[in-house]
Order: sequence, then structure tokens, then C-alpha cells
Amino acid sequence: MNIKLISRYLGVTLIFNGSFMLLSMVISILNGMDSSFTPLLISGITTLIVGLFPLIFVRRTEEISISEGFAITILAWFLSCIFGMLPYLMWGGEFTLPNAFFESVSGFTTTGATILNNIEDLPKGLLFWRSSTHFIGGVGVVVFTLLVLPTMSTFRFKMTKMEISSLSKENYRFRTKELIRIILSVYLCITLLAHAALCVAGMPAFDAINHAFSIVATGGFSTRNASVMAFESFPIEMVVTFFTLISGLHFGLLYSLFVSRSTKIFKSPVIRMFLLSIVISTLSVSFNLLHSDLADNWFDALRKALFQVVTISTTTGFATADTSVWPAFSILILLYLSIQGACSGSTTGGLKVDRVLILYKTLKAQLVKLQHPSSVVQIKVGDRRIESDVILGVALFASLYLFVIVFGAVVVAAFGLDFTDAFTSSVSMTANIGPAFGSCGSLENFSHFPGVVKFFFSLQMLFGRLEIYPILVMFSIFRIRRR
Repeated sequence: MNIKLISRYLGVTLIFNGSFMLLSMVISILNGMDSSFTPLLISGITTLIVGLFPLIFVRRTEEISISEGFAITILAWFLSCIFGMLPYLMWGGEFTLPNAFFESVSGFTTTGATILNNIEDLPKGLLFWRSSTHFIGGVGVVVFTLLVLPTMSTFRFKMTKMEISSLSKENYRFRTKELIRIILSVYLCITLLAHAALCVAGMPAFDAINHAFSIVATGGFSTRNASVMAFESFPIEMVVTFFTLISGLHFGLLYSLFVSRSTKIFKSPVIRMFLLSIVISTLSVSFNLLHSDLADNWFDALRKALFQVVTISTTTGFATADTSVWPAFSILILLYLSIQGACSGSTTGGLKVDRVLILYKTLKAQLVKLQHPSSVVQIKVGDRRIESDVILGVALFASLYLFVIVFGAVVVAAFGLDFTDAFTSSVSMTANIGPAFGSCGSLENFSHFPGVVKFFFSLQMLFGRLEIYPILVMFSIFRIRRR
């Protein structure tokens, strides 16, 4: 493994993060040089210097092995989170070491969970940096690193599988640089359109850009303690709902829709299943809220249900209601949506609808086989036949994913958390949602958890964001090399 090569690409990652810290410092200057100016200045310069060092002393190369790619991917996330907490630590306030690391990881993994009791006390420069971690993490530290890779005609490195599931990616066999351009163009377009729409809907410009960063990254950080509910605006809620839903779709399909005028997005069985799950869940939760006297009328019930169903199914985690007091039926629906997630090829967390659809098709095929043992049943998603190794991989990943959730719940329960807090928090961290239920519900935070639990949750967020396998592969590589 070429350590110098790895350090070069990690340097690019740190330069990008440092640049956003300095941009946040500019926001601080524009707001009267608030108390975040010095922390952002020192953190930004430090991060830039550390990032520039390997770029100056390590030569460029056109070759990169898979093991080096895994190392770059994982270390890029960890280093981003470590350097990303520096402005928090230097600013002080509620940001102890466990709190600062948790907030940083939550931002870069686009989880959106927070330890802050009063978000509105933060200076605007620090608020902007906090939202910027969503923006950076959403498109992926790895993608930004790949942007500076030299042109390689055969470079189809599997690194992108960590950011874009191969189940959806099979329909879009671009070379890496083409794929990145597509991701970035869609990503930036959604950000700009969401910002403009929020401003038109009545949200202040600063709040709008912060929420646009969270929307496109399906993150969930807000500039207000009460999240989107604080604005008390139906137009703002609908804008957030629409763009959050768009951000949960496959970026490649969105690109083909707007650039090539292709209608593949409407024919995709994955997107149909995703939208169907939202419609059914919204109607079910609406009915439940109305008959539990938690909504004034059908319109109020639909308004609350639609927003929470979309924000949870896309693993964004914004809130317009306290879902912790909702009936068990509604909570269980939201928990299922949390685990399912949205479409691969987006910035969302969770298992992804693609995998859930394959599991459903596999179960359906097995039921047919039980009735007709001699029959040969092909499993297809759309017009594509799913190979047996893909099915096995999906089944193994789903099993491992659920194991991580259960294991996480058991670990944090050992620190005295009740079942609701332990299980729903574990789901939230693994699926990168943000809010859970119980004492860490949609309008609450994670400040009351012990420091060691916050560190554990931080690792769980990273496991979920990297989809588990890359970290396990790296452990395996290091074990083999030590023998």
C-alpha cells in the first residue's frame, strides 16, 4: 500500500474542508466578525496547511489499487470528521470533545443528529460551517477527491460503490469523471433551486442556504431549535418536502430526465416502489393521526404526515411535529421507512429501496419455488435479470445491517438507556437519519447521553454512511498484511 499516494488524496480532502472553513469565516466577517471568526480562521489555516503538505512533497500518479482506494475512502471520512470538529472545540460552549466529534461526524455523514440544546445561540459563521459539513458529506468526500484524479481512460474504480450502489449504477456505466460531473451538476442544481424556492416561500436568505445544504444532502441540520416547524409556514414546508423528495431519487435518473429528456425515471421500478411507499405511508399515518386526535382535520393530518414520511424515508430528519408522542402505529411505519431509506444513487442512508425491492422479489420467487419445486424462476427488476451473486450480496448486506442495528442497541442499552431510546437511536445512527424517538425525538437532541455513547454513535454513523463493508474490508486487508 502506497502511503504517500494515500496522503496526497487525503490532502486534497483537507484542502477542500479548509476552504469551506475559510468561507464560513467570511460569513462571520459579514455578520460583524462574530465569535466564530477566530476558531474558523485558525481551524481553516491549520487544515489547509496539513492538506497542502502532501501535495507539495508527493508526486502525482495515475495508478491506484483497490486497497489504496478503500484506505482513501475511509481515512477521508475520518480525517474530515476530526478536522471538522476543530471550529467547535475552539469556540467552546456546549462543545466538549465527545460533543464536538459527534456533531462533526453527524454533519459529514449527513445524519443530522445534534447535541445542541440551543442551536440559535451559535454565531452565524459556525452555523454555516455546521451546514457546510452536510454539503461536503452529502456528495461524498471521496467524490471531491476523485475530481482531482488525472484523466484515466480505464479508471472505473469500485470506490463509487460506497457512494452509489451498483444496483442502480448498472444502468449508468459512465467512467468515473463523467459520473462525478453528473453527480455534481445535479447536486448543485438542486441546492440552488432549493435555496431560491425557500427564499420565495419566505425563509430568510441565510436560513435558506443552510437548509438548502441540508436538503440536497438529506442531512437534517437546521438553524432553528424547532427545525422547520419554527418557521410556521405551509409554503416553506412544501418546498422542503418537494426538494427533499427529489434529493432522495437517483441522481443519474434525474440527470437523464433534465438533460436527455429521458422518461426512464418514471419507468424505474425502484422509484415507483419508493413513491408508492410514501403514498401508502402518508395515507396510513394521516388516518392514524386523525383518529388519535393529534390532527385538527384531514388537511392538518395530511400536512403533518406527508412532511414526516418524506423527511424520514429520505433519512433527512427535519421536523414539523413531535413524532415521539405519535401513536405506535405511526411510529412503526416511520421506523420501517427509516430502515428502508430512499433510492441508491442519492445521498440518503438506510438499506436503500433497491435492495428492499430485490429482497421482496427474491421472497416472491422462493414462494413460487415452494409451490412449484421444478420451476425455474428468474428474478428481475424492470427488464434486468438479477444474478444470484447480487441477490446473495444484498441478503448478506441486509443481515449485516440489521445486526449492526441490534448490536448498537444492545451496547447503548448497557449504559442504562430504555428500549425505545436504545433501539430507535441505533436505527437512526446506522441509517443516518438524525432524530429517533423517546428522549431523542424529532424536536429533541442527544446532549444527555454519556460521552462514551456519543463516541459509539459516531462510529455507528460512519459505519452506516460507508455502508459497513469498506470498513470490514480494510480490517481484513490489515489483518492479512500483518500475517
